[in-house]
Amino acid sequence: MREDAYRAIRDAIVDGTLAPGERLSDPDLVAWLGISRTPIREALARLEQSGLVQTKPGRFTIVSPVNVRETRSAQLVAAAMHELAVREAVPLLSEHELEAMRSANQRFAQALRDNDVDAALAADDDFHDVAVTACAHPTIRSVLEQVTPTLRRIERIRFSSLTGRASVALHDRIIARCAAGDADGAGLAARENWLTLEPLLTDESDS
Repeated sequence: MREDAYRAIRDAIVDGTLAPGERLSDPDLVAWLGISRTPIREALARLEQSGLVQTKPGRFTIVSPVNVRETRSAQLVAAAMHELAVREAVPLLSEHELEAMRSANQRFAQALRDNDVDAALAADDDFHDVAVTACAHPTIRSVLEQVTPTLRRIERIRFSSLTGRASVALHDRIIARCAAGDADGAGLAARENWLTLEPLLTDESDS
């Protein structure tokens, strides 16, 4: 129940159903999710660690505004972790796993053409998860689970615009370098892919 509550509240924050600054009351969340207060409070504590909610004990819990500094920090960490995951995964990737990456990128491209942001995010997750799983490094996955939710709101903006289509070509470059056994080149391409969020952070800071 704690995991279900975490995912439901996280997804509602990411997709804008729960807006920045909106108060999150325990009774409302209990009524919405149909579960007890304890797993909800545990989920909110986890979301606070991810920077998606802010809590003043005994007073209120709100959806965090987009914080450019925290989001940029999360972006840099995610870029480094995905670079490391790809570098470590390249010598281990099978043809089946490379095909999984190609398939995910095809679904990603189609979702962008269809303006289906949720499907694009899911396919993007599937694409990057191949290397994260293949490298079999639990610390990388743990760190990514911590920082990725903070980036989701920015990713939604990117994938709802034409600029998001550049990620398809970057994914293709990662696949090509992986297939060639070029761990360094694949890792750098993965890092570049995650750093493409930077212009959106600049725009957010200027707004």
